[in-house]
Amino acid sequence: MRKFVAPEFIFGVGARHRVGFYARNMQARRVLIVTDAGVMAAGWLQDVEQDLQEAGIEYAVFSHLTANPKDFEVMAGARFYDEQACDVIVALGGGSVIDCAKAIGIVYANNCDVHVFEGVDNVDIPGPPLICIPTTAGTSADISQFSIIVNSAERYKMAIISKTVVPDVALVDAETTLTLAPYLTACTGIDALTHAIEAYASTANSPVVDVHALAAIELLWRNIDTAVMSPTDLNARENMLLGSLQAGLAFSNASLGAVHAMAHSLGGYLDLPHGECNALLLNHVIRFNISAAPERYQRIAVAMGLHTKGLNERQRASLIADALAEKRRVLGLTEKMSNKGVKYGDIADLAYYAVRDACLVTNPRYASVDDLKVIYGEAL
Repeated sequence: MRKFVAPEFIFGVGARHRVGFYARNMQARRVLIVTDAGVMAAGWLQDVEQDLQEAGIEYAVFSHLTANPKDFEVMAGARFYDEQACDVIVALGGGSVIDCAKAIGIVYANNCDVHVFEGVDNVDIPGPPLICIPTTAGTSADISQFSIIVNSAERYKMAIISKTVVPDVALVDAETTLTLAPYLTACTGIDALTHAIEAYASTANSPVVDVHALAAIELLWRNIDTAVMSPTDLNARENMLLGSLQAGLAFSNASLGAVHAMAHSLGGYLDLPHGECNALLLNHVIRFNISAAPERYQRIAVAMGLHTKGLNERQRASLIADALAEKRRVLGLTEKMSNKGVKYGDIADLAYYAVRDACLVTNPRYASVDDLKVIYGEAL
């Protein structure tokens, strides 16, 4: 048996303007808006403020967070929420903003440190009502039961997985992604693609998950080039956001795999963009995994538009990996881990945290710490 969890969401241009309506329905008196400097500079905060003002709802803004949300930023946000006497949270931004907003809510509700929530189903009391307005097409934090927070002392990303962090409402509006820079469009797009691939290959897959995962792979693979090269193409942006949403529905319910376990460790260690970490590792993990789920990776290849007829397992793995490498080249994500400052001596520490990540549990092939060291070495 499988349980499928999803928030209420509105998809389409202009959806963000429903924020005042939903906040009023939640009987909000004072909303905490969680956002960041980039979103504010793009002008999207003004839209939200105006919509809340028109609904007669007060608000406070918390924007003191960085690209990978840190534990101390979450704790500061929870104190600010309490000081401002807020009762509803609006998260306006990419995955970092939304993950931080989720964590702020559960820290406030449970009156404890964010570290105690690491792992699966460790949140006793749900946070306050949460409305999400994503401004990237990739992380699907607005849909999922995941919140990823950096443990700043140990330099790795904690995975908090709980139905209590599924947002109440997601307002998914492609217009908010038009101001996203090409590099971040590429990074978040690869993140979404990795969500879909790992969810489909996950040991917790199900027929309902499969529908969303395969549809997401096809949409994302077909549209990411245009979204990066022609950033004002609203049709491509909308297809990327739809692909991201479907990938989110898939991985939120089937979890992920070794790519994300390793990317969480790598991203926390060097404070790198999460999507770029996935891009550095994805094709190497696929080569490792394919023997454990050959039929699954065959369907993934078909969704990517690859012709695999007559190929054996090894040839199919090479075809998928080579196609991903070429996609990275086209998108400008050509770096290796060594170019990002990773040294051979770092691999043991990276593997130590990756093997403990909850995402590794549903990887289609068992991966030991030594296996992870080898994959990191291949990506170096």
